This record gives sequence, C-alpha cells and structure tokens, in this order.
Amino acid sequence: MKSNTMAFKSLRINTSLVITFLVLFVISGCLVQDRTSSKINVGEFGMMEDGKKIMEYTLSNSSGMEVKIINYGGIVTSIKTPDKDGNFENVVLGFNSLEKYLEGTPYFGAIIGRYGNRISNGEFELNDEKYQLATNNGRNHLHGGEIGFDKVFWEAETLPNNVLKMSYLSKDGEEGYPGNLKIEVVYTLTEENELRIDYKATTDKATPVNLTNHSYFNLSGDPESLILDHILQIEANHYTPVDEGLIPTGEIATVAETPFNFMEPKSIGERIDNVPGGYDHNFVLKEFEEELPVVATLTDQESGRVMEVLTSEPGLQFYSGNFLDGSITDSDGTVFNKHAALCLETQHFPDSPNKPEFPSTILNPGEEYTTTTIYRFKVSG
Repeated sequence: MKSNTMAFKSLRINTSLVITFLVLFVISGCLVQDRTSSKINVGEFGMMEDGKKIMEYTLSNSSGMEVKIINYGGIVTSIKTPDKDGNFENVVLGFNSLEKYLEGTPYFGAIIGRYGNRISNGEFELNDEKYQLATNNGRNHLHGGEIGFDKVFWEAETLPNNVLKMSYLSKDGEEGYPGNLKIEVVYTLTEENELRIDYKATTDKATPVNLTNHSYFNLSGDPESLILDHILQIEANHYTPVDEGLIPTGEIATVAETPFNFMEPKSIGERIDNVPGGYDHNFVLKEFEEELPVVATLTDQESGRVMEVLTSEPGLQFYSGNFLDGSITDSDGTVFNKHAALCLETQHFPDSPNKPEFPSTILNPGEEYTTTTIYRFKVSG
C-alpha cells in the first residue's frame, strides 16, 4: 500500500513537471511568434521591361505602422501611420502597381543618386579633369540624370529586426560620373515608429556623391487635402538662395525677416506667395552636438500626425510640391494637384562640386560614404 502511494505521488510529480514543461513550451512559442511577427512580408509587384522581377517588401511593427518598399528605385510606396483617433492612413504619395512608376513620376519615394539635387550645366571639374553629366532639368543636371538611382533595379535582402538592405553598383561612366560606386541603402522600421535609412558607398575613383530619399509627405492621409496648412519647423538660420534655374548662387543667406524663416513653427501656406514658384530651397542646418539631431518637425493639426526628421546631413531641401500639376493620379484615380504633398530631403548642398565654399561631396577611393536619416512619426493631442 505504501509503495502504491509513493508511486502515485511520483506520477503526480511527473505529471506536474510535464504540465510545467508544456506551459513553458507554449510561452516560448508565443515569444518566438512575437519576435517574428514583425518579419518582412514579400510579394510580387511587377516586371521590368528587361524581365527583372520587382518585389514589394512590407515592414510592420507591433504598433501597426506599415512601410512598403519596392526594389525598383528603392521606392517607398506607402507609409501607414495612425492619426490621433487611431486611424491608419498612407502619408506618402505612391502607387500600388509598377506600371504607374514606369510611366514616370517626379521621383516619388525613391533613392536619389548619384547626386541628389542640381548640378549647374551638368558639369564639374575634379582632379583637373572635366566631366559632363546628363542635362535633364533645362540646362542643369538633376537627381542623377536620365536614369538615376530611382529608375534602376536594386538587389534586396531581408534581415532580422525589420531590416531591408538594398544594393546597387553604379558603373564608371554611368550618367557621366567617374568611378565604380558600390551603394548600400538599409531601411529599418523601429518599434518607436521610425523609418530609419542608412546609406553607405565606396568608390574606386574620386566622384561626387549625395544620396537622399524623395518621399512626398501629406500627413493628413488625403492627398486631395493640400499641405499648405501643415505646420513646419526647420532648424536652420540660413539658406542658399538660387537663380532662375534653382542653382544656388553661392551665398549663404540669413532666414531672418524672410519667408524662409521656419525657426519657429509656421504654416507652409502663410508666406508661400512671397516665394516665386514656391519653396524648393536648401536650408543650411544648425550645428548640433548630437549625431542625429531633430532638424525639422512637420505637423498636421487636424489629424494630429507629427513627423520629425533626424539626420547627419548638413542640409535639408524643402520642396512644397510646386510642379505637381494634376497630370498624375494614384491607382485609385486621386489627382495629385499642386501642393498635394511636400518633400524634406536630407542632403549636402546643391551644386557643391562647383561651389568649393560648400561642404564637399567628393568621395575618394579608400573612404566610405555614410549618412543616416530618420523619419519619426508621432501623434499629438
């Protein structure tokens, strides 16, 4: 009888251990599931004319924020963030089919390079050699030329922790640029609702490099609601005035008592009529002790959405969507009119290869080009 009782107790203990083990196993499985719930989903997006398959990569975090990126141009096609009532909407201009991008867009959401912004007359001199680039913006070179980084196939690799790496080799002579340039662009969606973009590049010959992202933002989530009521603050005491071709004159001018003073938050539409053609200017950012300071804050008061821009770059191009003319519609037929969205492009200054007084954009062999930009999304009351 005693041995039977002991056996029963032993069985009860063993059963308890088994139950404990099963509970721990289930919890462990749940934890693993939680860790992998933010993995990147991949789906087909379309086919390029040369037969290359374009994929769409969807990054999402535990808060429900979602970012979609394709490996054609490294384009950010969608960023869905919540408003103050918890409604998720897309806050960038984009399409849900490759065909719309192949038709041509004003660089919606794309990686821009080899040189973001304009180079005067598409020419520069480097190490006693003159280079002629494509002139695709009047007499000037814009955003890398006829086939910039926004129109090429990028090799993509999904990595843990919501990380997507894009790679591209820009060959010597491409669009007139010297040197074989190897580029990596890494997108990370964080749990803090940040889209982080890290850029790296190396070259085998001295060349100008100025990479950026060209997303068009409208924090209302409705591109039919213009961005003129958005509130903008830019941490810049100076800007670079431009000529009629939007090439900097070389002057570093104060923003004081001008429509370019966004040191205090101002609505975009408040003084835009005093800027011929609208805003399309480089702002000279203040110097900060932080490696990645907040250099701009954009707010849509109605939705409560707020976007902070953090960067290691010395400049910020604020473009108020002046050339959107209603000729482009999204996949649902929504018309993109003038001022339907805006761009905040972190960068070195335009035409720097011809302006030795500007921060240098020349990358030499043996050096590594590195820069980081973060778009951080919040909600205000």
